[in-house]
Amino acid sequence: MRKLKGLFIILSVILAMACKEEQVIEYTFEPGDIVPEEVLDTLNIDRYFTISEIPDTIFEFMQGRSYKEDCLIPRSDLRYLIILHRNMDGQAVVGELVVNKEISDDILAIMHDLYDLYYPIEQVRLVDYYEGDDELSMAANNSSAFNWRPLTGSTTKISRHAMGMAIDINPLYNPYYKFHRGVETIKPEEGEPYVDRMWEFPYSIEEDDVCYNLFMERGFKWGGDWRSLKDYQHFEK
Repeated sequence: MRKLKGLFIILSVILAMACKEEQVIEYTFEPGDIVPEEVLDTLNIDRYFTISEIPDTIFEFMQGRSYKEDCLIPRSDLRYLIILHRNMDGQAVVGELVVNKEISDDILAIMHDLYDLYYPIEQVRLVDYYEGDDELSMAANNSSAFNWRPLTGSTTKISRHAMGMAIDINPLYNPYYKFHRGVETIKPEEGEPYVDRMWEFPYSIEEDDVCYNLFMERGFKWGGDWRSLKDYQHFEK
């Protein structure tokens, strides 16, 4: 996966050396990197969960991808989040999101709680790494938020993702499903085996599970509750 110079966070820890002098050790981790447990143990975990205005390097990368030429959402309405999440092996992984400033505190708190509870999320990267192509991002089981695009199945209505007011969690295993006039729509297409929610599989989001409850507590709506279609990955305000 492409990496960008400047997309990183620097985490510093002061270690007492045997010679009784103090030395600053800098650890540099980019989104997608695994943070070793021995490093996590030395720092205040809150330093890994941050909200900022979108850095210039990130905003440049978003151009023509998630932030398309006709985007009507001003940069000032969006925020860039650095988080940690747990993978299926319980390892801490650096993640990143762009969301609307109105839900940035909620999303940061929810992701922090999911991390503390060892809830598995495979990856959390900007959809821009997939050239703003939602289908590619979902097929890679990438959890993401902001993307200026139409509502699925529409050419005129704007998605809540376009407002930065929605997030998709583990989308491959929690697909979008609609059956209308004899036609099935499944997104991503690779998620077809996971439309059947009667069997157990990794990353599945279900009503009243920990992921569902954390979002509900903060006033989000879940696409899995909708009647005309099911969007099991999707939480929005």
